[in-house]
Amino acid sequence: MLKEFQHLVVRIDHTIWYYLNTQWHNSFLDFVVPYLRNQYFWSPLYLFLLIFLPYNFGKRGWIWCVGYLLAFALSDQVVVEIIKPFFHRMRPCNNPGLKPFVHLVVECGTGFSFPSAHAANHFAMGVFMAVTLGPLAKWIKPTAITWAFLVSFAQVYVGVHFPVDVTVGALIGLTFGTLVGKLFNRYFDLSKPPGIKPQTEPSI
Repeated sequence: MLKEFQHLVVRIDHTIWYYLNTQWHNSFLDFVVPYLRNQYFWSPLYLFLLIFLPYNFGKRGWIWCVGYLLAFALSDQVVVEIIKPFFHRMRPCNNPGLKPFVHLVVECGTGFSFPSAHAANHFAMGVFMAVTLGPLAKWIKPTAITWAFLVSFAQVYVGVHFPVDVTVGALIGLTFGTLVGKLFNRYFDLSKPPGIKPQTEPSI
């Protein structure tokens, strides 16, 4: 029963990957999508956040930067050091059975495929931003989540990951981004003036 379920998941995973990577592509997306997964393309955003938050929120802004990097580091370490070495799943572009069909837009890479560190890291950062900065402006939360989703989608489109890889990576990033974000909000909520402590239940 378990093996049958695993085969079904893999079959669905491969089918979705096949359409996203080999069928639904064009020259415009081939040019644009690789930038979405490129950390250097997003480096101005990272730099802006690391300057903007301390400048506007002082000590809380510096602590926000630590939380932002912590969410990233936790998701990255869990994926790269714990899960990937355990499963040893090959990337689609390195899979002998799929290699002839892959529409490869970037270098394949030699690392394992499951789960996607790109998806985990960007969902950790995106969700952390959504949780901590979302109360400051309504547009931040959907923008941060959409950003993380597009980075994850790009991993499948360019041929280096399967949909299940990015889905599980996204769930890992979602977990750490939420945990670290809620922990930050508990003590350093940016939507409240500095010095305001969280409300506690009155003792009876």
